[in-house]
Amino acid sequence: MTAVNAGARLDRLPISAFHRKVFTLVAIGMFFDGFDIYIAGTVLGTTLKSGFSTMGQNAAFVSMTFVGMMLGSFFTGFLGDRFGRRFTYQANLALFGLASLAAAFAPNMTVLIGLRFLMGVGLGAENVVGYSTLTEFAPSASRGRWLGFLAVVVVTGLPVAVLISTVMIPAFGWRSMFMLGGIGALVVWWIRKALPESPRWLESVGRNAEAEALLQKIEASIPGKLAPVLASGPAPSRALATLFAPPLASRMVLGCIALIVINTLIYGFITWLPSFFVKQGLSIATSFNFTLIMSLGAPVGAAIGALTADRWGRKPTLIGASCIAIVFGAIYPFVTDPVWLPLVGIALTIPMYVLVALLFGIYIPELFPTEVRLRASGICNTFGRGATIVTPFLVVKLFTDFGVFGVLAMMIGLLFVLILTVAGLGIEPRRRSLEELGGGTAAETAPIPALAR
Repeated sequence: MTAVNAGARLDRLPISAFHRKVFTLVAIGMFFDGFDIYIAGTVLGTTLKSGFSTMGQNAAFVSMTFVGMMLGSFFTGFLGDRFGRRFTYQANLALFGLASLAAAFAPNMTVLIGLRFLMGVGLGAENVVGYSTLTEFAPSASRGRWLGFLAVVVVTGLPVAVLISTVMIPAFGWRSMFMLGGIGALVVWWIRKALPESPRWLESVGRNAEAEALLQKIEASIPGKLAPVLASGPAPSRALATLFAPPLASRMVLGCIALIVINTLIYGFITWLPSFFVKQGLSIATSFNFTLIMSLGAPVGAAIGALTADRWGRKPTLIGASCIAIVFGAIYPFVTDPVWLPLVGIALTIPMYVLVALLFGIYIPELFPTEVRLRASGICNTFGRGATIVTPFLVVKLFTDFGVFGVLAMMIGLLFVLILTVAGLGIEPRRRSLEELGGGTAAETAPIPALAR
């Protein structure tokens, strides 16, 4: 059977309306993923105040969210590699949208917790499939930038969720937030029916005729003369067992450790900021204002990651951002001035979200071949999401015994682990084709090809 050479043909394409369409279709779904993760704090505060929930039920709500995300991350990897990116993407978005709509009508907190578990499954799946899908379409010369901007869209859900909650909840109640998320997700589900399947995946499962037809359609939509296709050998067959043998085993270790670290940073510090501020003696209003200021560091940090990943490389950016976060993490516990506290806080938040953009959006999906990309990313995300289940208990213990200093000490220790892991096990995917990276360690020393930008 004649090879389609999908990877090389996609990598030589200049950025066009086709790429912007794929980016938009993926990004609008990913935005609702980020939006929904961050509405939990405002919703739970309202349900607690109104008597709809108790503190114990709120804890169960948060816990079931992450249990669902962990399971969604794991199983969607197997579904995505078996049935395709497009099918899996649409299925998880429909699950999330329908469960969110149902949550708006939940008669009691027990039902809401069960629906939140289903929403978590969809959210966990979306994160794995979304980044991996765009990874397989974006040309290698600008792949980091496009994936980074996708992460910007996702983390923008943090300040947007905070702002919309302040308007919607007082006027329409907490149910309106689930209604908004559910309707938005289902509208996106309908629009995203136009999302094409990945030609790389089609070729990897032997559906060469479909891959060829799709590639010809894509190439015909590109104006001007296309660059010649760089020859590449046939992709090796990849079974699940290859993830636990060289060269992919070390990448699996790296991916799991990296996502455990970044999930703990975000859900062990960022989402606890309002509680930290209140416990430190600030009013609820001041706590909200400080949290909002610091949340602006999320899209700024992700944008920096997007703009630097292709210029500086993934490994230098990851290590550099970790070092900066360590510096401001060491300073933060000693700042008490109400002017400097949010400023140092946003300086700490920015490098954390550089790491979010690089790890979730860019680096982890690049580490693995097309045949096993979703399964590998799903397993790594499963470990990362699993860490969020125990993180709240650890944070409460550290904060109770040592204050915010204890929490930041844990974060700094994890950042050192991340630096050592990336430096020791990491490869540099900058401007290299996914097929080259999937071939093993030779990709690390090969010259960088001059590809279309």
